[in-house]
Amino acid sequence: MNGTTRSPTGDPAAAEILRNALMVAAEEASIVVVKSAYSSFVVEGSDASAAILDVRGRLVAQSAATTLAHGGSLRASIGAILEDHPASSMCPGDVFAMNDVYRGGIHANDILIFRPVFVGTEVAYFSGTLIHVADIGGLSAGGIAAGATEVFLEGVQLPPVRIATCDGLVDDIMRTLALNSRAPESVLGDVRALIAGANVAAKRIERLVTQYGRAAFDAGVDDYLDYAESRMRSGLAALTDGVYRGSYVVDDDGIHPGLSYTVRVTVTVEDDHVIVDFEGTDDQVRASINCGFSQAISAAMFGVRCFVDGTIPMNEGCFRPVEFRLPRGSLVNPTPPHAAGGRSIVMSAAIDAIIEALSAAQPHLAIAASGLLHSYAMAPVSSAGRRWLQMAYEYGGLGGRRGSDGPDATGIHFGLARNTIAQLEPIETRCPLVIESKEYIVDSGGPGRWRGGMGVRTVFRLLDDAVVTTRSDRMRYPPVGREGGSAGRAGRYLRVRPDGIEIELASKTSNHVFDRGDRFVVETSGGGGLGDPFTRDPDAVLRDLRDGRVTRGSVERDYRVAIDADADSDAVDVRATTALRGAGLRGERNG
Repeated sequence: MNGTTRSPTGDPAAAEILRNALMVAAEEASIVVVKSAYSSFVVEGSDASAAILDVRGRLVAQSAATTLAHGGSLRASIGAILEDHPASSMCPGDVFAMNDVYRGGIHANDILIFRPVFVGTEVAYFSGTLIHVADIGGLSAGGIAAGATEVFLEGVQLPPVRIATCDGLVDDIMRTLALNSRAPESVLGDVRALIAGANVAAKRIERLVTQYGRAAFDAGVDDYLDYAESRMRSGLAALTDGVYRGSYVVDDDGIHPGLSYTVRVTVTVEDDHVIVDFEGTDDQVRASINCGFSQAISAAMFGVRCFVDGTIPMNEGCFRPVEFRLPRGSLVNPTPPHAAGGRSIVMSAAIDAIIEALSAAQPHLAIAASGLLHSYAMAPVSSAGRRWLQMAYEYGGLGGRRGSDGPDATGIHFGLARNTIAQLEPIETRCPLVIESKEYIVDSGGPGRWRGGMGVRTVFRLLDDAVVTTRSDRMRYPPVGREGGSAGRAGRYLRVRPDGIEIELASKTSNHVFDRGDRFVVETSGGGGLGDPFTRDPDAVLRDLRDGRVTRGSVERDYRVAIDADADSDAVDVRATTALRGAGLRGERNG
């Protein structure tokens, strides 16, 4: 085709080709970032996101690997770029960077890169890329500043800045990043990788504009957004109109002992429009659990999307029928200088609160609460010797869902899933440690008619002295069950000394010193169960026993299922099970 090709909006096949071309452009950018990044967290875990946006700040398309959390931040941050650097002031070759959480960013270590795409002499579109860079300063290595009481302790803050021009990288910015990093080579390499990915996506957009012609391409983009909006509105219209409420409790903030916090939400469904209002959510706190507004919107969008068709394209059209109300100065919209690096904790609470609310509107899509992201970082005690860093996370189990058990240790609701968990051998090659085991935790999934997913245990043996930082939640209050289901098993972090003495670490702690030979144990929480466990199919309970998901004690205690041990192989004793379950129900009534 050439520049005179007619608009794809009149041809469904041509429109679909263009939509996929936009997604492929973003996906190729994310692949370029992964292939050229320096941080092992990115290279081994494929943790990179990319998006295409237009000069009006609309999200046009995002890479297949992009989470809603990252896509939402790319969408929110482009407004800050344009506010500080109007499109009329941009030149071909310009590249911009930022990480300001109060203007659309995520946290210090997540650097966003934007490259304007010119059509003629005007900026028409942007390519955007985003990764968690290795280290950008702050209280703890790797960007997990669990003990931060204000944003200045989380790392270098970048307003929207021009980081490259047609003449190359802006040396002053790059040197500033290097000077504030414990891993300067990795950070500079990561930034170059981000720019490379944005450049590739920009070239693909330029080629598509040339192929279709400016007017036809713009019309095709508008059609794509309208298409997503139409499908989103159809999905929302299927919800039962009404006002629904939900809430979820955060264990603690890591700073103020004994305090917990609640995220509250009211979801109003009106025809094909939804209002997600966080009024009543607890106030922001001087600790690193607050959640920047872009992340709160991402969490809310994910929660809503759990109740519509999951194949709806993720672009600006999805946002149009959903209104977000985020009280300023609350956990979901903090003001400077409140820290916000631990945003995933409040995001997860927001998602489960919305799921609780909308489960009343769509009971057949109900989900129990889930385990979340269990972050950690290990680094040398002193930077004088060998430099190394292992920043990663493990996942808890998801909650039981109507009609099926929760997946095991597969990732937080809006997260990157287990494809971001690096292979063991590269970690052991780079770091002075041995990964002794990685296994599912038996009995960790919350009992229910549909069982919660299992948590996972990982054991690291340190070959050198190290400091360990942790950040997670749902360890004091494990993922709750719903509709009679039970909570999942709580997660925990442990330091195990060579003599076997166990020291339980706080869920949010910075720079805990480990000695050579100590073991660092990460145990993630299991998902909550959905529905009365006494109504679970006894054969499903038996399969769980045979598969090593539950113990015999749980079979009888939690599910009231009797196993006939005298049979050639384990089998359900139907008569005894009926008696057990009947006695269990009578006991509940009498209690």
